Amino acid sequence: MTFKVFIDGRHGTTGLKIDERLAARNDVEILTIPEDKRKDPTVKAEYINAADVVFLCLPDAASKESVALLAPGNTRTHFLDASTAHRTNPDWVYGLPELHGQRERIRTSQRIAVPGCHASGFILSVAPLVAAGLVPTDYPLTCSSLTGYTGGGKEMIADYETPAALPQNMLSPRIYALGLAHKHLPEMKALTGIAHAPVFSPVVGPFAQGMLVSVPLLTRLLPGVTPESIHAYLSEYYAGEACVKVMPLGGGDAPEAGFLPATTCNDTNRAELFVFGNAEQILLVARFDNLGKGASGAAIQCMNIVLGCDELAGLRA
Repeated sequence: MTFKVFIDGRHGTTGLKIDERLAARNDVEILTIPEDKRKDPTVKAEYINAADVVFLCLPDAASKESVALLAPGNTRTHFLDASTAHRTNPDWVYGLPELHGQRERIRTSQRIAVPGCHASGFILSVAPLVAAGLVPTDYPLTCSSLTGYTGGGKEMIADYETPAALPQNMLSPRIYALGLAHKHLPEMKALTGIAHAPVFSPVVGPFAQGMLVSVPLLTRLLPGVTPESIHAYLSEYYAGEACVKVMPLGGGDAPEAGFLPATTCNDTNRAELFVFGNAEQILLVARFDNLGKGASGAAIQCMNIVLGCDELAGLRA
């Protein structure tokens, strides 16, 4: 069977990666609007309603406009929205199938919100622990996230790749979202069930792709919790998952001479979860590709679930 797929926003970073990953599949037909008709809402509506799956790789307002073009009574076309427009909307299902119960919700939904990259690492690390009561909902969480510059979209990619030489202020990693109101915070709070959003410090580095999301915990605020108990619970929670792998306690052989690179999972749909710690402190780290499990790979994984395909079709775990 061949499925018809329309990528609305095909020329953006996420859209290009989805297009690239689907191009090699013989079970997918990508519908392409002629260049001179791209902004014609009537033509776009025809393509949306002809598709089995529509990927929305657009700004929030444009995503909402495209959803509104679905014809009344059309229950066949599935939306997979990579913007932040619908991630905390109760009428949309959050596209993180590894959370317990979420895979079946995705399978039966017509509207799926693809997770944000930073949010994916935070939620995969924290949500199971909060649900199990190992981390209280009112725990004062903090999170830092190091990402490659492709996470910033076309403009940031151009800033890093266009100059013959980077200016001095771009040669080192740079903290951003200093107003403490990053757009991923609402989903980070909602999907983990915590009472307050974490203090979140995202950092962009002078490398194209790769991501490390880190969450520290203090054992004195978590009675009875140890690195061993956290690791054991996450290992059991994600047992059997192809795209989420809990690494050995302390990282096993993964840290290279005491360092944990951000790029090891690049070009895969794999997220690796690490637990480091001692009697006083615990550090949770999620490592994945910000363009893979953090964006286009996650979108395709959800598409595969919706269409009843092999969940890893077109992906590499």
